[in-house]
Amino acid sequence: MDTTKNIKFNVQSLNLFYGDFQALKDISFTIYENEITALIGPSGCGKSTFLKTLNRMNDLEPNVTLHGSIQLDSQDINKDMDAIELRKRVSMVFQQPNPFPKSVYENVAYGPRINGIRKKAQLDEIVEHSLRQAAIWEEVKDRLHKSALGLSGGQQQRLCIARTLALEPEVILMDEPTSALDPISTMKIEDLASELKKNYTIVIVTHNMQQASRISDRTAFFLLGNLVEYDTTIKLFSQPSDKKTEEYITGRFG
Repeated sequence: MDTTKNIKFNVQSLNLFYGDFQALKDISFTIYENEITALIGPSGCGKSTFLKTLNRMNDLEPNVTLHGSIQLDSQDINKDMDAIELRKRVSMVFQQPNPFPKSVYENVAYGPRINGIRKKAQLDEIVEHSLRQAAIWEEVKDRLHKSALGLSGGQQQRLCIARTLALEPEVILMDEPTSALDPISTMKIEDLASELKKNYTIVIVTHNMQQASRISDRTAFFLLGNLVEYDTTIKLFSQPSDKKTEEYITGRFG
């Protein structure tokens, strides 16, 4: 693996149980800064469960037991960090766009307001900067004070990304962010992710093999709660070292 890049997450011997069911089995790998890491695998293989462990969203579910360690910049996120503080640094974008039933402006200003920013000039600046970063400013600048629910699905998803960016996270987790979108909107989100990795670390769960191969730097293949293979995306897609990986990416199962 590349040792010149900074490690953002270091995951060691991670096991996760929902009650008696083991959803993740002894997962160990490193996620690098300013890269897109794709998590692939069939439904129910543990991808989204793993993604949620990175900002402790699993804390919100009953009967979850977790063993092993996840370090963010060498700090154990389960022992040394407050969950709310962690989620400011590690934000999540969900499968279905979920804008608040407020104006476009208020969606983006919401987080900064909660964090104590009140000055209109400062909020205006954050809103514009975040919408520009999310590649949607030109489409919404004339309708900032209209309901976000009037936007198309693809626009709503980019608005949700802008809302995330307004909190200035270090890591953006994306759980199948394009699965509900049309091909053109999907391409816009992919282009956006590729642009954002200059300033952020991105981890994306995707069912779309082409998407993983197009935009990610590294890919992790999960199967039945196990991490079968993890490598650079080019290597994993062109010369997988495990037969199961090859069967999955060539469409023979999954």
